Amino acid sequence: MFTNYVPVIVDGLVDAALIFFVAVGLTLVFSVARVLNVAHGSFYALGAYLSVVIGMWLTGHGWVVASLAALLLSPILIAIALGPLIERTLLRWTYDRPEALQILVTFGLFLVLEDMQKLIFGVQPYSQDTAVQLFGISHISGIVYLNYQLLLIVLAILVAIGLRLMLKRTRIGKLIAAVVADQEMAQTIGIDVRRIFVLAFTLGVFLAALGGALASPMIGVAPGLGAEAIVLAFAVAAIGGLGQIEGDALAAVLVGLARASAIYWAPEFQPVVPYLVMVAVLLVRPYGLFGSIGLRRI
Repeated sequence: MFTNYVPVIVDGLVDAALIFFVAVGLTLVFSVARVLNVAHGSFYALGAYLSVVIGMWLTGHGWVVASLAALLLSPILIAIALGPLIERTLLRWTYDRPEALQILVTFGLFLVLEDMQKLIFGVQPYSQDTAVQLFGISHISGIVYLNYQLLLIVLAILVAIGLRLMLKRTRIGKLIAAVVADQEMAQTIGIDVRRIFVLAFTLGVFLAALGGALASPMIGVAPGLGAEAIVLAFAVAAIGGLGQIEGDALAAVLVGLARASAIYWAPEFQPVVPYLVMVAVLLVRPYGLFGSIGLRRI
């Protein structure tokens, strides 16, 4: 009986892993800079596009195994190229401005990045599944599973643990925590707050692009990918509580399992299931599963 549910659980956890990468980057940027970045989904799409393009180029030149490096190389390149540039030239002047202005600015950036993707990569879907083929398959209880999908679940767990350890145990993590707790006090004791903002935003870009790169071997990369990713990331962040890494992880699992269950048993509800989960949670806890009511300086 249990084996009937195993594919749903595996598919749900794989979906949760990919959503988590985007959502945790979004919540990290919000925690530090207090900016809800609507353009965050575009970094997910760029990671997917660049990973496929680099992977196709390497595979075309006979470096099949080396094409796996594109899954990590593309998010690093995107983070280095766009993270500091966007934070310093566009986002920095929106800090301490009304939230509506921040959303409008980042939405404008989202539109620009979406059009850039169409200009650079065109509108035809891209596909490159070399990674899936290289990792092969496993048979568990007579059911076939992609080893690559199982790897994604492990990677998401490692990223969640790594982020928590970084924030709790490392010097840079403690600096980030200090800025999150009280930006003015952190600046008073000599912490370079602007540098922390750049670092947090760049890390958020990397995580979103990493999610797109890791998803690219299993999907068709086409225009609209970024919009879907950011909507799901917002839902997960709202369910878990803005600024909560553990909340994002649990919310991603809930949304992933709900989406997988809908696909198996009620496909017509699959597009709205994440938002039904969000509404159900927010009706009970308006600040999210791990969120809390806090004071805000006006």
